[in-house]
Amino acid sequence: QVQLVESGGGLVQAGGSLRLSCAASGRTFSSLTMGWFRQAPGKEREFVVAISWSGRSTSYADSVEGRFTISRDNAKDTVYLQMNSLKPEDTAVYYCAANVRPYIDRRPNHYDYWGQGTQVTVSS
Repeated sequence: QVQLVESGGGLVQAGGSLRLSCAASGRTFSSLTMGWFRQAPGKEREFVVAISWSGRSTSYADSVEGRFTISRDNAKDTVYLQMNSLKPEDTAVYYCAANVRPYIDRRPNHYDYWGQGTQVTVSS
């Protein structure tokens, strides 16, 4: 089992920045592929970004490429999402997810563990 706890969400003006954190426990963090997803009201959960267990490989959704950066600290069992140049359309609940398979995947149903989510609201 893996427990994931997100933090760092909040309200920010368009053009601003936020940094989300996701702390993991319960399983060797360094073996997990980690991802961030988001879900806006009335929409399906969508892929944002993922990072390999080593941190050497990443994959970004086109909508956030160049604005968001994922990173991980395996010594702290934590993955981060730095979000810059935020737009109102980035408003959503952001979820951290863990995949026990050793490859990056964009499909939410391929992730095994999920956090409770953290709200990000970007005002115009």
